[in-house]
Amino acid sequence: MTASPASPVKPRVSAKLAAITESATLAVDAKAKALRAAGRPVIGFGAGEPDFPTPAHVVEAAVAACRDPKNHKYTPAGGLPELKEALAAKTLRDSGYRVAANQVLVTNGGKQAVAETFAAILDPGDEVLVPTPYWTTYPESIKLADGVPVDVVTDETTGYRASVEQLEAARTGRTKALLFNSPSNPTGAVYTPEQVEAIGEWAVEHGLWVVADEIYEHLVYGDATFASMPVLVPELADTCVVVNGVAKTYAMTGWRVGWMLGPVDVVKAATNLHSHASSNVANVSQRAALAAVAGDLAAVAAMRTAFDRRRQTIVRMLNEIDGVTCPEPEGAFYAYPSVKGLLGRDIRGHTPKTSIELAEVALEEAEVAVVPGEAFGTEGYLRLSYALGDDDLVEGVSRLQRLFAEAK
Repeated sequence: MTASPASPVKPRVSAKLAAITESATLAVDAKAKALRAAGRPVIGFGAGEPDFPTPAHVVEAAVAACRDPKNHKYTPAGGLPELKEALAAKTLRDSGYRVAANQVLVTNGGKQAVAETFAAILDPGDEVLVPTPYWTTYPESIKLADGVPVDVVTDETTGYRASVEQLEAARTGRTKALLFNSPSNPTGAVYTPEQVEAIGEWAVEHGLWVVADEIYEHLVYGDATFASMPVLVPELADTCVVVNGVAKTYAMTGWRVGWMLGPVDVVKAATNLHSHASSNVANVSQRAALAAVAGDLAAVAAMRTAFDRRRQTIVRMLNEIDGVTCPEPEGAFYAYPSVKGLLGRDIRGHTPKTSIELAEVALEEAEVAVVPGEAFGTEGYLRLSYALGDDDLVEGVSRLQRLFAEAK
């Protein structure tokens, strides 16, 4: 009697999910919090999370919603009708883009809006142009939708802005979409209205979708101005999806409310997916978001003033470090300095060859948590969020100054 051949061992985790990396920014933030809990005085520049509390009127709206039994039930999967109407009105007010309520899907944060957008518009093998450095979630969301992210690499010499010429050089017959983020995470880059319009016209010319992430629309500084691509290029509207959320503008990262705006057929398809993936966003969070977007922007203006002050401080202090070059970010709340001049040098017995290793040295020797540029697609950089208190910001960068001053 012959023995039957042993069955091959099948992987326990699917190939698709095995290829997905964890969020580097959340991982750094979690490590910093764990070290602080263990008693170490770590200062974290990792997470893009405003240090301000959610505005009081938003919190009060949530408290009232908790007490109303109607909010203990399901809402339509795509979101509260009144919130969708309010989001359409808010979009017209803030960017000049006119959409109807049936073009809105309310999601569990901006990340779900990004993921469901790509799931709705991509087929296997479709390529998406991604200006790089990019937010860590973009390529993973594209890959989860069976698409192929294509890096379009920029650097500090162009203010981290991709040109039409670079985008065209990366375009192939398989290109389906462009991911566009301005103001940008991780660099703080803000494209001028002229640049936004030129890129939008190029996308229309070549029949490409544009996924425009506008979550930092209110966080611009100096002479920079936010511009919404489908407003400047109206003929793009039928192949454009705008994603946004309350997290950054209203200091509501933990409330988990985002949204996508797009053509009716794409939003309907994404809503169908949403109905199976998570059903509706928590009612109380939706009620809080309704209070936020329907209210004025006074709290936002106060936060922007603080961010602007911190922006100037962090850029000045980083540029005082030999081996560091930090362009001035024009939006969001991130600095993205080049640290190539520090790599390969001896720092307290360490010789970091990559920005990953340099970030490890910063955490070990200075108790400062930063995110290495590899997480955003470019080696030789660090991302520092300046959405933390002024005193912690100064202390944290001062520690880096003292540490890197020892580089030989």
